[in-house]
Amino acid sequence: MTTSEQVDWTIATYEELLDLDKDFEDVETEIIRQQVALTKSLYEKREALVKKIANFWPLVFEQAPPDLDQYIQPSDSAVLLSALTSISVSHFEIENGGNGDPRSISIKMEFGENEWFEDKVLEKKFYYRVGKDGEEGLVSDPVPIKWKSPDKDLTQGMLDLVMKVWENDKKNPVTDSTKLKKEKDYTPDEKALKKKIEATGLGAVSFFGFFGYRGLNISAEESRLSIEEEKKRKAERAAGKTTELTTEEEEDDDEDDEEDPLSLEIFPEGEEVALAISDDLWVNAIKYFAQAQEADFEDDDEDEDMEDDDDEKPKANGAQPPSKKRKA
Repeated sequence: MTTSEQVDWTIATYEELLDLDKDFEDVETEIIRQQVALTKSLYEKREALVKKIANFWPLVFEQAPPDLDQYIQPSDSAVLLSALTSISVSHFEIENGGNGDPRSISIKMEFGENEWFEDKVLEKKFYYRVGKDGEEGLVSDPVPIKWKSPDKDLTQGMLDLVMKVWENDKKNPVTDSTKLKKEKDYTPDEKALKKKIEATGLGAVSFFGFFGYRGLNISAEESRLSIEEEKKRKAERAAGKTTELTTEEEEDDDEDDEEDPLSLEIFPEGEEVALAISDDLWVNAIKYFAQAQEADFEDDDEDEDMEDDDDEKPKANGAQPPSKKRKA
């Protein structure tokens, strides 16, 4: 076998593997579609039940899984535990017979009166999109929060700056997600936002920075055209037509000029957190609520044991042992 024949065989096999992997992905997406339809009535029943339970959702959040809990600061916990009244997740593109992508999700959080912000509902939609370069994932529009005063703004002004940048971007939309703005071309608001992000050293300083997440700048039209083009190439390969593997655009000669598509994100992990809420916290809410109850019982038992020890062993100088703190 010649070298050229070996290369052709490798390319053909690799394309077949990619097509097969896409087939698996399509099946998984269809499973989500069917699961949403089958569980709809169950979630409605659960919602009716949990409305009768005080602090159900705050207690669920208190037991949040690690991939979500790591982004909840003590100041965030104060809001969630005292003001959160409800959470709901919907696959809005397939509701009411819609034929959109079931991986697109909406996360709605409802709050009672609180000292931090005026909003009673914060809803964030995530659209599953595919870019012309093959990148895909959840993209979202930022959601503003009406803070009652600057000192109550848990994002330290970053969310407001994100909104200003987004409003300007709407006036000058980018139609190609592969074309990234250079830092030297940033607007004053973008420069101010980047400076604040760098000053934190970590990106978002609060869970509520999550509402500022945007993701890759893939428009609905770019996504539609990318999906159609990929279907066309796949059909041609299935018909036996040879296609060349697409290559990425030529890289800039100076790698230092490359831009990070998420350089202005105040919450770069927005997609991961959205999935942690929709695929774990929301789905397993009853389990997490039960864990919160078990934690309460364990705290009560430990407090009783401490009281028994207090009765048996007098403490020097009248000092009392500290009580066990709950996770929040």
